[in-house]
Amino acid sequence: MKIIAFGGSPSKNSINKKLATYAASLFENAEVEILDLNNYQMPLFSVDVEAEIGQHELAKAFLAKIESADFLVVSLAENNGNYSAAFKNVYDWCSRITGKVFQNKPMLLMATSPGARGGASVLEIAKNAFPRYGADIKATFSLPSFDANFDVENGKIANPEFDNQLREIVKSLGS
Repeated sequence: MKIIAFGGSPSKNSINKKLATYAASLFENAEVEILDLNNYQMPLFSVDVEAEIGQHELAKAFLAKIESADFLVVSLAENNGNYSAAFKNVYDWCSRITGKVFQNKPMLLMATSPGARGGASVLEIAKNAFPRYGADIKATFSLPSFDANFDVENGKIANPEFDNQLREIVKSLGS
């Protein structure tokens, strides 16, 4: 099984990329590829820019990565209660190429944040929107208070309760 995982943030130290990387590592016998949104920086989407340059090659490349996956692990950053601008821009460019951005791939959808709500707002938005764009959301997971609950040095969830929750979710997904 090939897993494509990414965090919905362009931060070089993205906590969501760290969570997605850890979650993907829990799947047994999987080939995992971690995407970095910084490799998909495009001009801010507008119909005017699209008319000028056409479909962006990086959007096509992102969609090709999604197509290559058997399973998606996505952890979204929450900026002011919504997607990060970087993720939204990739999403917007891709949705102009195909309405089924996530290509009916099964997905573990997650979020984390430094706050106690763990990205709950963006997770709820994505849970409602992504299926319309071809996401087959199999499970969701939110990690609150990232700094207190994730061991950055070892790249894993430090809080046993949350770690067990995520491990049970992955196990239920067939890993």
